[in-house]
Order: sequence, then C-alpha cells, then structure tokens
Amino acid sequence: MSDPVAPAGRSEGPTPPVGVIGGVGPLATAYFLQRVVQLTDAERDQEHVDLIVLNHATIPDRTEFVLGRSTDDPGPVLARDARRLEAFGVRFLVMPCNTAHYFTQQVLDAITVPFLSIVDVTVSAARRRAPDARAVGLLATAGTVASRVYHEAFARQGLDVVTPDADDQRLVNEVIYDQVKAGRPSDPDTLRAVAGRLAERGAGVVVLGCTELSVAAVDHDLLDEPPFCDSMDELVRATIVRAGHRVR
Repeated sequence: MSDPVAPAGRSEGPTPPVGVIGGVGPLATAYFLQRVVQLTDAERDQEHVDLIVLNHATIPDRTEFVLGRSTDDPGPVLARDARRLEAFGVRFLVMPCNTAHYFTQQVLDAITVPFLSIVDVTVSAARRRAPDARAVGLLATAGTVASRVYHEAFARQGLDVVTPDADDQRLVNEVIYDQVKAGRPSDPDTLRAVAGRLAERGAGVVVLGCTELSVAAVDHDLLDEPPFCDSMDELVRATIVRAGHRVR
C-alpha cells in the first residue's frame, strides 16, 4: 500500500471526486464534510475538494454485529455502497467511521479504486505525535475495541494499545450513543478524565477512535489538547492532501 497521505497529484482536465461512504453515523459524516471544507486551503468555491457522499444512515449497526448481538451484517451493505460510489467515477474512497473498518476487506474486494483508511492515517499520526511512546490509548466503541483493528495496526508499529476498563468504557459509550448519536450535548470532561487514566497506565497519546468522539472534540476544542489524537481530523487532512489540495 502506498503512503496513505501522499498527494495523488492533479491531472489535466476535471479531477475525479472523492467518494465518501457516509451515514455511519450521519452527524459524524456531516462534521467530516464540514472539516474538509474548513481545512482546505481555498479562497473560492472552485479550489475546494469535489466529493460524492452516500449518507446511508440505515446501514446495520456495526458494533452490534461485531459483538455478536445482531446477525444483520453491515459488510455487504458497505461493499455495495462502495461499488455505487465507484460507478460515479471517484478517484478514491474514504469512510469516516472507525468501527466500520472491521469490514474493510469486504469493501476492498468490491472496488478497484484506492481506499484511504482512517485507521492507517491515525496510526501514522499517533506515531508522529509521540515517537517515543511504547503504548497508545484508545477511546472507541466497544465494537472497535473488540474488533482489534487498532490493536493490530499499532502492533505492526511495535506499540501496545491501552483501553478503558469496564466502567470507563461505559462512560465512553454514553458519550458516543447517549449524547452525540442522540443529538444531545457531549461531556468533554468525561473524555478528559478517561484519557487521563489511560495516560496514567502508560499511554503516550490517546486516540479518539470513534468519529462521534471526533464530533465532541470539534465541539469542545479538544483537537489540540494533549494527549488526544483525533481519527477524523487525521482522515480529513489525509483526504485533502490525497485529493491534491493543501491543508490550511
């Protein structure tokens, strides 16, 4: 796989758009699009990134399937959405959802265009953020934690992953499901407290590995607070660069 954040370069004539497998969840997708616009170095409409978004909110619940609490498999649905976006002639695909990356192989098997992984770009960013760290904290859905997509990706970099205990995971779940996904205000102090406990256990950086947590991070200006490394912010930046544009 090539460098996930390497610019693809501009071609002569119209540049193909970026395809976004969205709706997982809907608010996170909306924030992803907003952040792409805000962080693109552009002075007029025509200098922004072209995107085609499939905001498919009714995709089966990813965490419920990963944890074995549902037999409704999101994988074929995500693969079908990827094919639909490829048919529009997109340049590459992104999916602003961490838990859905459990189904990445099904998506890759369905398409021929490149796929820019939120996990890959986040792991690279965390490594740059804390080059001397031996462990990384992970705040995510129970599905992402159980899927071990981040554990495996960080293990390839020689890093351990530290996750919240059961009580703290319940707090993280409340922020994700009872607050952000439910359209209610999120509590940044909960995230700060849980992240602090992960840091006490040796995490040199704490990844916000759920795009609903990214929504909370944007709302409460957590993006520049140590020890956080936000997955959606990293995907936004990588998408802009891969599309041949500059980050503001």
